[in-house]
Amino acid sequence: MIDLPFFKTIGKVDNMIKINNFTKTFDKNMAVNSLNLEIAKGEIYGLLGSNGAGKSTTINMLLGFIEPDSGSATINEINVSNHDESRLNIGYISENVSLYPYLTGYENLEYFCKLSGTNLSNSKLKSLLNECGLEEEVHNRILSKYSKGMRQKVGIAIALAKKAKVYLLDEPASGLDPLASNELSLLLKKLSDGGATVLMASHDIFRVRETCDRIGIIKNGELIKEMKTSDVSTKELENIYLKYIQN
Repeated sequence: MIDLPFFKTIGKVDNMIKINNFTKTFDKNMAVNSLNLEIAKGEIYGLLGSNGAGKSTTINMLLGFIEPDSGSATINEINVSNHDESRLNIGYISENVSLYPYLTGYENLEYFCKLSGTNLSNSKLKSLLNECGLEEEVHNRILSKYSKGMRQKVGIAIALAKKAKVYLLDEPASGLDPLASNELSLLLKKLSDGGATVLMASHDIFRVRETCDRIGIIKNGELIKEMKTSDVSTKELENIYLKYIQN
């Protein structure tokens, strides 16, 4: 198991995600249908579903990128309609990280930290990249020379540097090899131990089972099944998932 000293300063804080009847349609197609969900402080929740199930739409509504047709949500007791204030509590990791290709990995991290008002020392920035699995010899290589997995690690470092109270992840392991995916799980568990709340949207049954405390299966925008991770094995989860998705 890797040591993650950078995150030991995250304190226990009262925060959670609450979603009340989130509903969203696109051209009369129901993307999210009366979704209700509560995630407690320090909990890692996996929203498991196939492509088009409503996972990304849910996260985009929490971020304020998309306005719901009806319903509401709070993050750390702040209504997400108050975009500027609610986003102060959020660290976001997307499937396709948008970074500057002409800057190095280190420079991207430094730039986005300063942009968010987070000033870290040179050693802290390097330590953070290392802890997110990016080898030190590529810290100063320009992003256009990075693989997708390497770019994803920089994106993860940017989100985690914020020391947010809530983390929203949309297919965060996309492009990561098995070792890096495992390191991501360890990072999320470390954040959870420090009191941060995590919502991870994914279709990766194994990664969700290995990372999360609770799992919700979403289909056609509806939350159709919830369970504790401790109650199911990976194989059992796969069988449950296939049963609900195929029916």
